Amino acid sequence: MSDPASPESTPKRRAEEMLPSMYEELRKLAAQKMAGEQPGQTINATALVHEAYMRLARTEQDARWENRGHFYIAAAEAMRRILIDRARRKKAERHGGGWQRTELDSIHVPAAPPDKSDELLALDEALQELAAQDERKAQLVQLRYFVGLESQEAADVLGISKATADRDWAYARAWLHARVRKEK
Repeated sequence: MSDPASPESTPKRRAEEMLPSMYEELRKLAAQKMAGEQPGQTINATALVHEAYMRLARTEQDARWENRGHFYIAAAEAMRRILIDRARRKKAERHGGGWQRTELDSIHVPAAPPDKSDELLALDEALQELAAQDERKAQLVQLRYFVGLESQEAADVLGISKATADRDWAYARAWLHARVRKEK
């Protein structure tokens, strides 16, 4: 049995061990999440997880992941920030802003999927407002929406019952939907 004061049991050591072991699970979750998205996305599941992994690894020396749930919350936040940053860059004027690409041979090219950047940015803004009111509900949304956890998995991560997670999810979805629709 290892000594609790030994270097092997420090928070930094636990973080170093947790990051590689959670990579594969994050990749699967991201693949599930991206499978539900419309085709034509500018990022795939592997790229999303790699970028999130790199961000988490970069901050690993400062990370104090106490458990798997804490790690998931950090990963959800990293994935959310990546997707929001990509949406902002896509909408930036220097990248074409609101310009639409027109294919020369549009007869043979299927219609491009609608751009969801505005919706994602509105969701991010509303999610920040929700976090100011109720951090747990905002974390639940991040875990369910950005990481793709199921209700029971998210409840376990947050340390709440599935019934509470389901109630919080229903409330948060309705609240965010109303807020995003109000902004349009």
